[in-house]
Amino acid sequence: MKVNKQKRFWVNMAKLATVLFFVWIVMAQGCMRFRTSDNMAGRHFAEKQVPLTIVYHTVDDFTLHYAKTGSDSLPTLVFLHGSPGSWDAFENYLDDKELLQHFRLISVDRPGFGYSQFGDARNLADQSALLQPLLREWKQNNRNIFLVGHSMGGPLALRLALDAYPGLVNGIVLLAGSIDPGAEKPEKWRGLFQHAPFRLLLPGAFRPSNDELWWLKTDLKALDHDLVKLEVPVWMAHGKKDMLVPFANLAYAQQKFPAMLRDTLIWEDANHFIPWSHMADVKRFLLGLPLE
Repeated sequence: MKVNKQKRFWVNMAKLATVLFFVWIVMAQGCMRFRTSDNMAGRHFAEKQVPLTIVYHTVDDFTLHYAKTGSDSLPTLVFLHGSPGSWDAFENYLDDKELLQHFRLISVDRPGFGYSQFGDARNLADQSALLQPLLREWKQNNRNIFLVGHSMGGPLALRLALDAYPGLVNGIVLLAGSIDPGAEKPEKWRGLFQHAPFRLLLPGAFRPSNDELWWLKTDLKALDHDLVKLEVPVWMAHGKKDMLVPFANLAYAQQKFPAMLRDTLIWEDANHFIPWSHMADVKRFLLGLPLE
């Protein structure tokens, strides 16, 4: 009798585990997308009394989504979020009244995130190709454009500056940018989640994030080869306690493009999330960029 009870217990537990597994598979498709609806964003900026423009722009049959604030006559800061993420990671920058006095502020949903064809991740070269037409459009005011990349947005900023028509990008700000191929952990487990059924276990934005972080190992090697051609000034900010993107990335930049490195901002106590934990410092850093 005792044996039968134990057997029924484990059978029921197996059934429960199976049900929970399939529930997770279904729920994972719709949760953790890390994005704000256009309507919700509009309400937030209306409360801040900052006009917000939301744009859907199609490039080669790929729809890109971005948010814009500020005057089109001003120099431009283009924010590139990390992985996972979306344009609203920089929401508090886009509604900052002091930044708005000096810059047009644009934050992009990188391909595969937010509302830029969510889930359809691309490698750095493809992301760069998709974003270049937007840069050309924004450059029509003939003012400076600065790319501000946090984490995974950092190597994309460098890739864009290398690929774009000369003079299109006037400067790069790397906020804890992941640019050193030697500092990247192998993370071979990510390859497992490239394929079914394991891929189905990743919720929301973690699926495109896993894709681009898997490709990043190769992308950074290509970037390393091309950085000798970099002709765009770079400003860097990094925390020494960053456990996700090692502080060694700063030393890598100093070795790879010393002539292009203009200034650095370093915190002894900061981790990876400096755009939010140290926003006041980052904002001062941005306000120091040359307008002309």
